[in-house]
Amino acid sequence: MKQRLFPLLAEAIAAAMAGYLGYQLSTYDVPLLLDLACALALYISFRESLHQLRQAPHTATHRCTVSGCAFTVRLTRADAVENRRWQEIAAAHPSHT
Repeated sequence: MKQRLFPLLAEAIAAAMAGYLGYQLSTYDVPLLLDLACALALYISFRESLHQLRQAPHTATHRCTVSGCAFTVRLTRADAVENRRWQEIAAAHPSHT
């Protein structure tokens, strides 16, 4: 039940926040299409942020050990073997960017 309830709650919260901010923009005489575009962008941003927060306790991030390298791997709900494998891949990847 909790797995079904949270996504619906996140959608409702994101829609409410985007709708409220869209309404605030419309009070400043922002054109309707621009108002809709901003509200849609805010809705997607809020929804994705809530999704990321929900997955955070189950996510592991591995980075390259070389200073200045931006290579990262994010794993969600991985077992210990998969986690270790990706940790080694991140430490020994060939293209340091």
